[in-house]
Amino acid sequence: MPQPAGRAGPTSCSGGLTTLRDRPAAPRSVPISTRRTVSPRRRYTKAELDALALRYRTWGKWGADDEAGALNHITPDRVAAAARLVRTGRTFSLAIPLDREGPMPSRTARVNPQHQMYKHGGDLLADWENARHGMQSTDDGVYMPLQCATQWDAFSHVFYDGVTYNGHGPESVTSQGALHNSIAQVADRVVGRGVLLDFPRFYGVDWLEPEDAIQDTDLEACARAQGVEIGEGDIVLIRTGHMRRRRAEGQEHWGDYAAGPAPGLGVSSADYLLPRRVAAVAGDTWGLESVPSESLPEAKFALHVIFLVNAGVLIGEIWDLEELAADCAADGVHEFFLSAQPLTVTGAVGSPLNPIAVK
Repeated sequence: MPQPAGRAGPTSCSGGLTTLRDRPAAPRSVPISTRRTVSPRRRYTKAELDALALRYRTWGKWGADDEAGALNHITPDRVAAAARLVRTGRTFSLAIPLDREGPMPSRTARVNPQHQMYKHGGDLLADWENARHGMQSTDDGVYMPLQCATQWDAFSHVFYDGVTYNGHGPESVTSQGALHNSIAQVADRVVGRGVLLDFPRFYGVDWLEPEDAIQDTDLEACARAQGVEIGEGDIVLIRTGHMRRRRAEGQEHWGDYAAGPAPGLGVSSADYLLPRRVAAVAGDTWGLESVPSESLPEAKFALHVIFLVNAGVLIGEIWDLEELAADCAADGVHEFFLSAQPLTVTGAVGSPLNPIAVK
């Protein structure tokens, strides 16, 4: 935890396979929103949150033993259609570096990755009479919490009222890891059509403000302005500019990035995304949703409850979307082929990854 663009590529996504259309010869400009910020925050009681969660619950939809959730919407045909989005071969890594300068505050168990050299050039020099002959090697390792950098939350990461996705109780996550809903269960499933929604460019600002909550109407307006439609099996990326802001303010502000107030999705975003049968949603903040949650004080992290526990929609956090967003703004194409597989850590309730967008 927990733009200006022309219409291009697959645009007919409602309830069926994306169809390919000819791209315009050059991107056309899309008007910036007349409002310079997102819609007002809303408030949700626990009863209202519970009603939303039940509305979008998919338990049993793909069988009692299902552990893939909405990733089932990514069919082989949709993967093939997403592959046809590759036109230029430009690639973008959406991961932050795995090093000691990451965003994790030192006061928590989630430390930044600790890279350790087991054998390095100094070891070779210490035995140079022998090491200078023939082949030698270096070796290294890393210690890191699995959710300290660019990551996926597994369904088993969150329990609400005693259960996680598909009705599994706390006994399903032991001291050895998750027996059900481990992120390793979907290691080959998170690949398909990615769509970027760039809210700072849509609003004509450098970044959204902490606590800004992107509502369903904001999602609809941004997608319409960018000329893209969100459809079944899509992996939706939400750019708030929060990572860019913290970087601009200096390294000492990373700690606040990972634990403090942040812009992100409002609870009503579920009403826009989930009827469209998206497979996963990721963003450039530490929690994806607006922090503090709109459901406080009765419930925290409402979208984690709705997406992970009930709808079976993966949540991605701490994704670096800056380079990709700049390219999308330049060519007016906000859709791409996205490969975002987690690591195969048996029983893990989350995983780091290096997502790659290909245009």
